[in-house]
Amino acid sequence: MDKHISSQFDAELNSISTRVLEMGGIVERQIQWAVQALVEEDGALAKQVLDAERAINELELGIDADLSTTIARRQPTARDLRFLIGISKTVSNLERAGDEAARIARMAASIAESGHGRRLPVAELRLAGELAATLLRRALDALARLDVEEAVTIMREDDRIDVEFNGFVRKLVTFMMEDPRTISPSLDLLFVAKAIERIGDHAKNVGEIIIYIVKGLDVRHAPIEQVESVVR
Repeated sequence: MDKHISSQFDAELNSISTRVLEMGGIVERQIQWAVQALVEEDGALAKQVLDAERAINELELGIDADLSTTIARRQPTARDLRFLIGISKTVSNLERAGDEAARIARMAASIAESGHGRRLPVAELRLAGELAATLLRRALDALARLDVEEAVTIMREDDRIDVEFNGFVRKLVTFMMEDPRTISPSLDLLFVAKAIERIGDHAKNVGEIIIYIVKGLDVRHAPIEQVESVVR
């Protein structure tokens, strides 16, 4: 009987984990499409990003309901409980990353309609967007394996996105100083760059969640050097 219950519990965890990865895949595509729509001024692609929000919201609601049911029915303890809590936090981070992708898509549609993006370094956001999408995918892969070493690497590599963001902001300031007509569209791009940076932050958060699940440690405010020493 205990083995049967354990097998059912494992099946429930596997089902939840599979849908979290499915949700992450949709969000990753959203990010890629949103940045592509921005760079190529593709309003139709931007609409696809916004249309994907419904699937993300449905997955979020379904996963949250199953998490609540599983916790109530199984009353897990120790690492199993941390895993379910961590999954809940991961789902929240994925939903917010999807919101950021939708924000980029709305800006992309607006910029495509105005045509102002042609005077600005829009294409330079492609690298930052690719970094953010890749980092999120790696974070989810690490979650599937509960790989704490990869989680630490992801936390450190989030700094690359921050560097890209700071460099882009400096470039936009230069454009605005040289041509005041670019101020309004430059501010739109600034919001896009900030959205990409936040997606990187959500990937970093998933890395912190992995460490919480495996080690039982809350490292949200710990210096990266301290995290490395504890994990490794």
